[in-house]
Amino acid sequence: MNDRVIEKLEILSDAAKYDVSCSSSQSKRANKDKGLGDTKGYGICHSFTEDGRCVSLLKILLTNHCIFDCAYCVSRKSNDVKRAAFTVDEVVDLTINFYRRNYIEGLFLSSGIFDSPDYTMERLVRIAKKLRTEHRFNGYIHLKAIPGASEELIKEAGLYADRLSVNVEMPTEQSLKLLAPEKNHQDVIRPMTYLKTEIAGHKEERKNNPKAPSFAPAGQSTQMVIGATKETDLDILGMTNHFYNQLSLKRVYYSGYVPISEDNRLPLIGTPVPIIRENRLYQADWLLRYYGFGFTELVGATQPNLDLDVDPKLGWALRNLDQFPVDVNTADIELIKRIPGIGFQSAQKIVAARQFRRLKAEHLQKMGIAYNRARYFLAFSQPFAPQPDYTPSQLKRLILAVQKSKYQSTFSNQLSLF
Repeated sequence: MNDRVIEKLEILSDAAKYDVSCSSSQSKRANKDKGLGDTKGYGICHSFTEDGRCVSLLKILLTNHCIFDCAYCVSRKSNDVKRAAFTVDEVVDLTINFYRRNYIEGLFLSSGIFDSPDYTMERLVRIAKKLRTEHRFNGYIHLKAIPGASEELIKEAGLYADRLSVNVEMPTEQSLKLLAPEKNHQDVIRPMTYLKTEIAGHKEERKNNPKAPSFAPAGQSTQMVIGATKETDLDILGMTNHFYNQLSLKRVYYSGYVPISEDNRLPLIGTPVPIIRENRLYQADWLLRYYGFGFTELVGATQPNLDLDVDPKLGWALRNLDQFPVDVNTADIELIKRIPGIGFQSAQKIVAARQFRRLKAEHLQKMGIAYNRARYFLAFSQPFAPQPDYTPSQLKRLILAVQKSKYQSTFSNQLSLF
């Protein structure tokens, strides 16, 4: 690897760290004919750095040159940063060489937009195509679908990539107009809609013809910047709910705004979004996808933002104490999943175990649930001791006092119970 490529790698991997949507799950690309690499059914193995970067993928931009001047973006054309661009062959060679050295297990490739969306998208597609057809690379590939690119290029990208993502960037169209007036919100929604149709169509075709080509088998995702504008969590989760229910996205990622420029449209320099807000949004997102919650159960007109003190499930439970305690020996699994401290898999274990015996507190503790939290919302078939009649605020303080979360450990010790 020559010095110029190393310099490019340093610049373009650092620029890529602001894109957090690098999940690699749910792809099943098999290794055929002694090719190079594969992705297992459980997805690629990866670990994350403290700022959320996936370190098992070669995560780079094709270029940080960009024709747009989005106020929140480090690669915007008016920003005074060092610029670089890879050639198609350089990205291919880096991917293959890093894979052979066991540095990575796949490629996450995004890009600034230089010249035009089609010009940029065509090069992203050429990289994926060359890896698949010339090098028979079967490892994970995540490509950005460039807003404004032609449907023909988006379709070709789906034939070579495991996952495609179109970044919505801002939670609302109004915010995008404010901070990126050169961009069009519909240029994001249009390819998402197209990908939804193509992914569903190819899945249906493969049911009848297993040899039919796969198309973005790990689906599509998106990312939005939070905190650069004044949207509430109600606005953000409402958009998330739309993406999941109407556009069949696999994941929505949330990237807290990082102050990078002096612009009167943006928050003051030195006021980044607290990491706890990102954390709460991801927890709420999980509840939407796996726990059967509607987003209006977590946030609403009277409480438009998630509680930063407690996780969203506990927050919902405290607002709905009339639904508790729940008898784990008789309750439906959907209600058991809503008990704070009981996760998705634990709820399944509870339902399976109660077929063989009447469950007691000690049985649940052995299953590994967060019993110190769950205990206040549990009932067991008679006989059981009734819980004291706590108010929501009393119960919240009681739970926070013993909370072991790293986010709460500092101030939880300062709380009194009542």
